[in-house]
Amino acid sequence: MLETKVCIVGAGPAGTAAALQLAQLNIDCIIVDKAVFPRDKVCGDGLSGKVITALNRIDPAIATRLKEANFKLNSWGVTFVSPARHSLDVGYRPDYNSKDGSHKETPIGYVCKRMDFDNFLVDEVKRRKEIQLHENVNIESYELTSDGYIVTGNKGSFQVKAQLLIIANGAHSSFTKNVANITIEHKHYVAGIRAYYKNISGNNPDNFIELHFLKSLLPGYFWIFPLPNGEANVGVGVLSEAVRKKKMNLKKSMLDIIENDPVFKERFKNAELTSSIEGYGLPLGSKKRVISGERYMLVGDAAFLIDPFTGEGIGNGLYSGRLAALEAAEAIRANDFSAAKLAHYDAEVYRIMGPELRLSHRLQKLVNFPWLFNTLMKVSSRNKQLQELLSCMFYEVDLRKKLAKPSFYLKLLFNR
Repeated sequence: MLETKVCIVGAGPAGTAAALQLAQLNIDCIIVDKAVFPRDKVCGDGLSGKVITALNRIDPAIATRLKEANFKLNSWGVTFVSPARHSLDVGYRPDYNSKDGSHKETPIGYVCKRMDFDNFLVDEVKRRKEIQLHENVNIESYELTSDGYIVTGNKGSFQVKAQLLIIANGAHSSFTKNVANITIEHKHYVAGIRAYYKNISGNNPDNFIELHFLKSLLPGYFWIFPLPNGEANVGVGVLSEAVRKKKMNLKKSMLDIIENDPVFKERFKNAELTSSIEGYGLPLGSKKRVISGERYMLVGDAAFLIDPFTGEGIGNGLYSGRLAALEAAEAIRANDFSAAKLAHYDAEVYRIMGPELRLSHRLQKLVNFPWLFNTLMKVSSRNKQLQELLSCMFYEVDLRKKLAKPSFYLKLLFNR
């Protein structure tokens, strides 16, 4: 049996972020994943400014290596399109200006396939002597003892004893469901599908990702995320509650949009489907939950932290992984792994991400009222403060200071 202070279950962005932050703190850990990397992960493939910010905080050298990697496409922002086809371009950083050309020097976001990004992070893990990575390990049981957790996998042939667990094995984590007692709620969960296409026309010259809130999909959207080599990630995400209620077939809905919508019919005229159409689920952070307990913390999708409005999960996964590692270091120092001690992790996650998640949830609910959402998009196109607010959601995570200032709301209302 292996022994370690911290065992991380899951080597996606949240798990690797936790491991890399622990390594920076000179704390050894073991990280296990059921896959062998590189492996595919169904996702939108967008890396917002939060990703670079998070990696910089863990280790600036990692962020530099990502910037130099050739598997990604530089992206400078997001295009929101309302049901009435009002379009709003929001840069990934508040000082984005497409006209002056200066933004070309410093891309803050990227688009790349999760197979490539996750493998990049795993390679970063392999650089660190403090981290033991075990691939192709399917964890089957977790046993809490008086002095730690015993984690067993691969039909008993793999065992680790750890003082503390960081659970990072995604939206369908058995630990999240059976130990943390967090279950899927359809009003806080999005059903999504993804496909890869080549040769779509009409993409933004600065490679903005596109979120189209089409009437037929509300409360949800159709997306196009440009990728290297003329490819694009194309998909649909709709609140699971609406999918069940309306008995929607998301694959049929997506293909119908591509084939019959007057805008997309033209843009996809010469496009070619280059993959199968895959489905996945997104557990949203639109509800506050208890994401730690005795000797464990949940991170990323296992903690249900996906942005309710944009569907982004990678940035929040990296942030929560880093916060869990910092909390783990403090628990080890104090030799206290109690639920009461680790509750500080929950407080930090919701202190930092809470304002943004609440704002995103309000915007998500706004989509249920198309006329109101159309109005917001029209007003936002003329209001620099609103654009800056939306930009900060992708750039710096921490909206607390802005949202706490009465002057900000005055500017929001009167600055056109």
